[in-house]
Amino acid sequence: MRVRKAVLPAAGFGTRFLPATKSIPKEIMPLVDRPIIQYAVEEAVASGIEQIIIVIASGRSAIEDHFDSSPSLERWLEERGDIEMLRTIRRISEYGTVAFVHQREQLGLGHAVLMAKDLVGAEPFAVLLSDDVMLNPHGEPVTKQLIDAHLAHRGSVLAIQRVDRADVGRYGILDPLHEEGRLVEIRDLIEKPSVEDAPSDLAVLGRYILTPKIFDVLEQTSRGAGGEIQLTDGIRGLIREQPVFGYQFEGTRHDAGTRLGWLKANVAVGLESDDADEFRSYIRGLDLRD
Repeated sequence: MRVRKAVLPAAGFGTRFLPATKSIPKEIMPLVDRPIIQYAVEEAVASGIEQIIIVIASGRSAIEDHFDSSPSLERWLEERGDIEMLRTIRRISEYGTVAFVHQREQLGLGHAVLMAKDLVGAEPFAVLLSDDVMLNPHGEPVTKQLIDAHLAHRGSVLAIQRVDRADVGRYGILDPLHEEGRLVEIRDLIEKPSVEDAPSDLAVLGRYILTPKIFDVLEQTSRGAGGEIQLTDGIRGLIREQPVFGYQFEGTRHDAGTRLGWLKANVAVGLESDDADEFRSYIRGLDLRD
């Protein structure tokens, strides 16, 4: 079955970016000239996704406004003759069907995914965490790579990459059952293990293709710390029901959910922009000595 729908959780408080996120959602913070969340939406659309489901907190209308049409702005751009920017602005409201689901309580990533159950229905779907900015400018989008792996193997597929052993405590880490090329069948997932307890250096990184069985599992998943339903716990339950795979994707991931990661993502995107040559010249001219 085709993967036609994508869920984008966007209901967090963005505490790492306070005070900037006091009045705007973290997902609306810019990477060069676009909000963080727009990169994930564009990746999904480029991967063949037809319906985007964004899970937001109450009062986060800025995200809805961004993906809505803006007649007054469009009219002003048209009057000025700025046709290129007019097309860019109109394209934002033409990303297929964009639906919004309100998560009234922030009860974890698993709960946010569960909120989209009625709109997803009984079909496989993608989950994209917009904090994880995936760049693969000269190849296929990461979500498309996962969709292809799902269609080939008919199981849920998680985006994975190897990380430094010293950093395994920051991620969900795979306990691999079998590896074949880029594909890894998963025996178990360990959330943020110690270096000593980590079963591998393969980390899950913000992109998922999940079968609809995940909804049944999440509904039966016990709440953890803070009363939250964690997606990792749901996937661990899913592994006991059906095969789940990791796919070592091609591309670069930037954690735009941290200040340093956001800065790095801006540099990476800037180096692929129309201003790249001038930007490189600027960076080379900086005095970076301590």
